[in-house]
Amino acid sequence: DEKKRLVHVDILRGIAILGIFLVNMSSFHMPILYIDGYDVWTTGSDRLLYMFSDIFAQTSFYPLFAFLFGFGAIILYERSVEKGISFPVLFSRRMLFLLFIGCIHAFFIWHGDILITYAVLGFVFLLFYKLKGKTLLIVGSLLYMIPVMILSLIMVFTSLFFSEELATEVTADYELVEQSQDVYQHGSFIEVTKQRVQDWYYVNNIVGLVMYLFFILPFFLLGAGFAKLRWLHEPSLHKRKLIVIAIVCFIVGLAIKWLPYITVYHTGTTLIQDELGGPLLTFAYITGITLLVQKDSVRRLLHPLSYIGKMSMSNYLFQSIVCTLLFYSYGFGLYGQVSYTTSFILIFVIYGVQWLASYIWLKHYRFGPMEYVWRWFTYSKRSAMKRQIEKG
Repeated sequence: DEKKRLVHVDILRGIAILGIFLVNMSSFHMPILYIDGYDVWTTGSDRLLYMFSDIFAQTSFYPLFAFLFGFGAIILYERSVEKGISFPVLFSRRMLFLLFIGCIHAFFIWHGDILITYAVLGFVFLLFYKLKGKTLLIVGSLLYMIPVMILSLIMVFTSLFFSEELATEVTADYELVEQSQDVYQHGSFIEVTKQRVQDWYYVNNIVGLVMYLFFILPFFLLGAGFAKLRWLHEPSLHKRKLIVIAIVCFIVGLAIKWLPYITVYHTGTTLIQDELGGPLLTFAYITGITLLVQKDSVRRLLHPLSYIGKMSMSNYLFQSIVCTLLFYSYGFGLYGQVSYTTSFILIFVIYGVQWLASYIWLKHYRFGPMEYVWRWFTYSKRSAMKRQIEKG
């Protein structure tokens, strides 16, 4: 399996882990779930770094992670066919384990978990995986674009023709802000756990699940479509197509991501910024990095990120464990105590530690710790964990 791995896809996973960290960090040390960062970090380096993350990372990396999830699912499907194993059974076992780990993560580590969502939507994905590559691209695009365009038109219409109260900037719930601040700073582990469950449900309710069908599942399908069409497997054969996607998506996506900063900041412009601009940058990153990595010099430069990518689940969970211990009351209790600039620097310090740990780990082992257990549960058999030392 290792020999069949696509290095540039592992590099993309490594970049996705960094991008998701850039977005998630605010939620680790601030009640950003209930308040808009635009109103929190208003001056100096905090403002500049917040804008950088908002433009280049916000809503661009969860689609990338979802895309890679769908892409990986098709690779698993192809290998299960080769081995004569039932893909629905194999994939269902994989999703059950993901659901189990997601529940532990969401309720006992950090409320911003995405694994539960992926597991639930993974079962829905089983309705689509047999579709042809182009059909997956069409269905995924329509499933995403139709509701986004409807919502965007409603928001723009509201902002143009109704009072400012209806078209206001994102509002904050200060009662929930104060509650979160108090519990995560001073609460017991039980109180923090109760708060985690409340925060998780605030996003992951019935309305949230319906939204995920339109905002995350489509990227599973798009990733699956790319995999079936082998656009990332054989980039040299699809070079012209990938170049067009990279250039158009980057220019248009970046222009849209700037929208709230060059026009008016309210719910209409932020919705368009996030749900149109973010995913366009996602596909610029996917295609652009795939093309760049075909050059030996760029491949050597970015190859270290593949170590983090090969252990993406382990590294995703590692970030949550480290950050909650840093910021929550039962750890160092720094919740609400650090600036955006400090947290931004922390991201790269922790990510650097992850790179070093991943590099050392993969020198000795074939899989990350969570990846190994996940594989064991999926196939119902243990694989060789340690690397064989070559004797020369």
